[in-house]
Amino acid sequence: MRLAPDLVLVDGRFEAARAVEMADGRITGIVPFPPPWGDAAFADDVVRLPGRALLPGTVNAHCHTFQSLLRGLGEDMDFMAWRDRVLYPFSARLDADGIYLGAAFAFAEMLIHGATTCVDFFYLQDAGNDNARAVIRAARDTGIRLVLARTMYDWEGAPARYRESPADAARRTRELHAEHAGDPLVTVQPAPHSPHGASPAMIRAGWEVAEALDTPFHIHVAEGQYEGQRTLAEHGATPLRYLDALGVLGPRTIGVHCVWLDDAEIALMGERGAGLAYCPSSNMALGDGITRITEMRARGIRIGLGTDGGCTNNRLSVFEEMRMASLLQKVRHLDGTRLPAEETFAMGTTGGAGLLRLPAGAIAPGRLADLVAVDLGHPSLHPRANLLKSVVYAMSHQAVTDVWVHGRHVVAAQHLVTLDQEDLLARVRALTQDWRVA
Repeated sequence: MRLAPDLVLVDGRFEAARAVEMADGRITGIVPFPPPWGDAAFADDVVRLPGRALLPGTVNAHCHTFQSLLRGLGEDMDFMAWRDRVLYPFSARLDADGIYLGAAFAFAEMLIHGATTCVDFFYLQDAGNDNARAVIRAARDTGIRLVLARTMYDWEGAPARYRESPADAARRTRELHAEHAGDPLVTVQPAPHSPHGASPAMIRAGWEVAEALDTPFHIHVAEGQYEGQRTLAEHGATPLRYLDALGVLGPRTIGVHCVWLDDAEIALMGERGAGLAYCPSSNMALGDGITRITEMRARGIRIGLGTDGGCTNNRLSVFEEMRMASLLQKVRHLDGTRLPAEETFAMGTTGGAGLLRLPAGAIAPGRLADLVAVDLGHPSLHPRANLLKSVVYAMSHQAVTDVWVHGRHVVAAQHLVTLDQEDLLARVRALTQDWRVA
């Protein structure tokens, strides 16, 4: 199959008169189109995309999909109020069917907004893997590429359904990983919740699973000031130094948030080769602070972008996170030149893909055929002075018209085609219509 748009983003530049060839879920070539000898012979093999530009699909490096069902319940709260009044009580209402619905709802929104890969940091375990399997089924049904960051959680203050012993969590993570070994669209990776949500034994157990399976290792780190204060009191070290002392800070580590790091911790993170999943909108919504992205980049830290959960962000768009990431660094430094659009675009595409060890995030031969078409006629992309900068700073999600994941057409004309979108939303309304915060 060939996709033939007006423009294709290749190596950071938009090129005209090109078609993208796809086979078996991969990009196999970027070829002149129409070819010199004419395109009649390929008429059945070409999807023409007049008036559109083709971009790589974006990578959502951190999310909690079931939380999309909680949107609107926790607005204008601080973290502790949001956790205790919204997250804990309402997550208790979700059985496996509700978890499936929340995941499908979130994945649908991401796809419509141009995210082709999602990391779901999932922790409603109920002493098993059936709920995680519901998330995986939702990913298959919607068509998104999924990294299931299977959370390992044993803090006694959390709801019982979140908690497991380190041995059980490690065993179940290995089992779920084995079930999907070789799956082109689903991977499973260990994710101890955080220095406050996982004991030292749990964190070490997750790291040992990651090393045995040779996967990345996800963990929330220094999201809010409260975590630093608590970890210092309980373990005598700040969160990142504590993880380093446990021996779990290295190239496979994906630290989520990392808002409250000092200069020495940023240097340490760079020295150890750890990466960052940065969620700027969520950090703003909860009043957590601004991660020091420019200093991290100067230390060579690899960075991807995440939306976090739908109830601590309200939008599941990585294009939106690109914009927020750039603007936050500009205002933090009082310098409009900081973190230009090209850098945050890379974070939301190749950056996230690199953290996850996925050959995605770029339009090039051999990369995964995860692609997004945008409408060049949309008002948000006018005037066309610098199209890539406009994609980051100006583009509305309504400009996204079509999405392919692994070469499969999953969004057409701004509409999900893999599931009945109207039925999905009706089911969400029916489930949540009586939910109110006490």
